Amino acid sequence: MKKMLQQVMTAPKEIIFREIDIPEVGDDEVLIKIKKIGICGSDIHVYHGTHPFTSYPVTQGHEVSGEVVEVGKNVSKVKAGDRVTIEPQVRCGKCYPCRHGKYNLCEELKVMGFQTTGTASEYFKAPELNVTKLPDDMDYSKGAMIEPLAVAVHAISRAGDIRGKRVSVIGAGPIGNLVAQSAKAMGAERVMLSDVSDYRLSLGKKVGIDAVYNTRESDYNADLIDCFGPDKADIIYDCAGNDITMNSAIRSARKGSTIILVAVYAGMANVDLAVLNDHELDLNTTMMYRHEDYEKAIELVNEKKIDLESLMSNTFPFNEYQKAYEYIDQNREKAMKVLIDLEA
Repeated sequence: MKKMLQQVMTAPKEIIFREIDIPEVGDDEVLIKIKKIGICGSDIHVYHGTHPFTSYPVTQGHEVSGEVVEVGKNVSKVKAGDRVTIEPQVRCGKCYPCRHGKYNLCEELKVMGFQTTGTASEYFKAPELNVTKLPDDMDYSKGAMIEPLAVAVHAISRAGDIRGKRVSVIGAGPIGNLVAQSAKAMGAERVMLSDVSDYRLSLGKKVGIDAVYNTRESDYNADLIDCFGPDKADIIYDCAGNDITMNSAIRSARKGSTIILVAVYAGMANVDLAVLNDHELDLNTTMMYRHEDYEKAIELVNEKKIDLESLMSNTFPFNEYQKAYEYIDQNREKAMKVLIDLEA
C-alpha cells in the first residue's frame, strides 16, 4: 500500500505529520491529490484552542483545491485530471433540513477539519456528492478560495435579490471583503465597508468597494448618512460579530431595514433588542453555503467580478504548516488569506 503524509493538530499550537496509507476509493468516491489549502478564522481558533466544537487530535483543511486522480465506478460528474474543490459538509440526509434542501443546517452536521477529518493530507478521499469541478483554467490558489467566497455568496442570498440595493458591510477581514465584493458583483447599487484597520480598508478600496470608513475615527451612523444619504442602507451585514458592531448596526439602521449576522459570535450577545423591536428591523443570519453558492462563486470568479489575488497574503509549503500559523499570529492585521501549498 502506498503511503502519504497527513497533518495532525494534536493539541493547540502543536502540529505533527504522520505517514498513513493513501485511501482506496469506493464506488461513489473520488480520490484527490490536494494542491492548495486555505487557512481561515475558524482554523485559527482551533490552533489557539478556542474553537467550541473541535477536539484534538484533528486533521484540518476545509478550504481546498486539488486534482482528481481516481474515481469510483459510479462516479459520473468528474474524471481523472479534473480540477476540483470539496464542499466540506458531512450531512445525514435524513433530518428535516436535509430533506428540504437546506443541508447546510443538517441536525447532525459535521464539517471536515473540525468534527471530522479534514483535507490536510497529500491525498484525500471524498464522496462524489461533496466534489465540485473547477474550470480547467482556474489556478489552484483561487480554487482553494471558492469555499470562503461561497460563504459570502450565501450571505448575500439571504437578503434575496440585492440588485439596486444599498449595502453596508461591517468588518473588512477576508469574509467581510468577500461579502462586499459579492454584493457589488451581484448587483448592489452602492457598497460601503467599515472597519478599524486602515490596511484592511485599503484592500477594500483596491478590490473596488465604493466607500470605506474607519469607525475608530468616525461615527457609524454619520458614515451611513455620508455614504448613502438620509435613507441610509437597505441591508447591513455584520461580518465582525461582537456587541459593539451589532449594537452599532441596530441603533444606526434605517427603520424597517435588514441586518444580517454573518460572523460567529464568540460568546453570549448583549444587544439592544428594544431598538430592534421598536424600529421593526429584520435580523437575519447565514450559515455556510449550499452547492448553488459554490456554482455562483465559481461563476463570479470566471467573470472576473471578484478579486481573490489581492487577499492572498502568503503561501507556505505543506511541511511548514506550523510556520503559517506563526506568521498569522505575527501579522494579525495584514494576514488576510494564507495558503498551504502541496503542489510541489
